[in-house]
Amino acid sequence: MGKQQGSCKVCVTGGAGYLGSSLVKKLLDKEDKTKVGVLKSLPGADTKLVLFQADIFNPHEYKQAIQGCEFVFHVATPQQTAGTCRAPQEIVEAAISGVRSIAESCIESKSVKRLIYTASVLASSPLTKHGFDLKSCANESNWTPTDITFDRGFEYMRAYILSKTLAEKEALRYNENPGDGNLLQVVTLPCGLVGGETLLSYVPLSVEVMFSQLICKPQTFEGLEFMEEVMGSVPILHIEDVCDAHIFCMEKPSMRGRFLCAAANPTIREMATYFRQNYSQYQISQEFMGQEKQGVACDTSKLVEMGFEYKYDLTKILDDSVKCGRRLGSVFLN
Repeated sequence: MGKQQGSCKVCVTGGAGYLGSSLVKKLLDKEDKTKVGVLKSLPGADTKLVLFQADIFNPHEYKQAIQGCEFVFHVATPQQTAGTCRAPQEIVEAAISGVRSIAESCIESKSVKRLIYTASVLASSPLTKHGFDLKSCANESNWTPTDITFDRGFEYMRAYILSKTLAEKEALRYNENPGDGNLLQVVTLPCGLVGGETLLSYVPLSVEVMFSQLICKPQTFEGLEFMEEVMGSVPILHIEDVCDAHIFCMEKPSMRGRFLCAAANPTIREMATYFRQNYSQYQISQEFMGQEKQGVACDTSKLVEMGFEYKYDLTKILDDSVKCGRRLGSVFLN
């Protein structure tokens, strides 16, 4: 997706997805017709939006869209679902080669100033082979060990962690030797679980995971359990904040490096407690309550110190996720 706003032309990969479509809308505000139709209907799309068909498994296809851009948002990631027919190693390799190809296209363009990569906090675990200690805190210095075996999570979830960890490291490699003014600036945003509303006609997976306790759905609740095992808590943020964070990273005169992005980091038990207190008409069974434990903090002060402000707290993130689920028919009384 190419987008022109005055003299600033940007590219968003994965513009038809949950985060990508919301980011495109945000950018417009300042070949699957069911997907691109949402984008084409956005205000200003007729004059400011150019759509390109590209596949993350064939990342060279993004080259044309990147030409002439000043900023590139790499949001797209290889699909990770329980029903995927691709081997885990293929998913990992596609994520890495995608970052590499897009970064190289940015450099070849001679016009791109900064590549902003949407990473995952799941690549920032402070977990070691010996577990979390009482002083553990997830921050930019943490990298999830690739040799740890997790008790929970499906195979595609574990492949997702590996793909996002290695792809983010590949992206940051382009920040080496920053003394050369011609080198590409790369910013990575390891984002927490994203909730809130959506422009899509269905509930995004991350939003469904967010309210999985409320509807007692084991398949998506497994995602919460897996995240808590990896991170020690469940770092979350609102779709509006994550889009604003991406734009913030674009608008800074100069910026490079890794910045964790999460507005809150509750435990599963704390999320369940909130739902029980505020949505008492739903019956959350004990198996979806989570364990009583002290959560591991997620330090996002680096981004805040740069000047970014989160506008949505835990309650707003959860409430808007439930509202989205109700509107689209995924949250209902049994």
